[in-house]
Amino acid sequence: MKILIVDDHPIFRDGLRRILSEEFRAAIFGDAGNATEALERVWKEKWDLVLLDITMHGRTGLDVLKEIRRSASNLPVLIVSAHPEDQYAVRVLRAGAAGYLTKESASHELCTAVKKLLAGGKYISASLAEQLAAVIQSPHGDLHETLSNREYQVMLLIAAGKVPKEIGSELSLSAKTISTYRSRILEKLKLRNNAEIMRYVVERELA
Repeated sequence: MKILIVDDHPIFRDGLRRILSEEFRAAIFGDAGNATEALERVWKEKWDLVLLDITMHGRTGLDVLKEIRRSASNLPVLIVSAHPEDQYAVRVLRAGAAGYLTKESASHELCTAVKKLLAGGKYISASLAEQLAAVIQSPHGDLHETLSNREYQVMLLIAAGKVPKEIGSELSLSAKTISTYRSRILEKLKLRNNAEIMRYVVERELA
């Protein structure tokens, strides 16, 4: 059994490896610190499971997930993210992830999720199941569901009070590109300025 751990923090990758190696003693682990490394390893090697962070410098985990679904559609991906479920969980499940955990989850929950995915199932928490039920029952989706993954990420960073230069540095993009994303976000959400973006995000508990 081979498990690929993708996260841009080496200490966190090591922590996941230690936790899982105690439960899955025969497992072989690989790691990647960014999207490029992750995709190279997915394309060149055979894996049984990928543990994937969302927020990394440059291309995000959402980009990696999209490429995995294109090239290795049967490879299960468990998102392990610092972002709360309200922010990204429904989006990544729609994109093809087989499960979502926050980095605050207990070790036993991680092992439970991994076992379920390796057995061909999916893993979601009880609170996430409620979110999914609400989304299914809602007659009209929220406007932010029309945003691309990158636009969604930029929206959250704007709502956190960051300026284009800061956001660009974090995402390895130019400030001009961030401004373009901002314009698209305002148009799609039918908003006028950053203050309204902040209010939109807060009212929907996305931050």
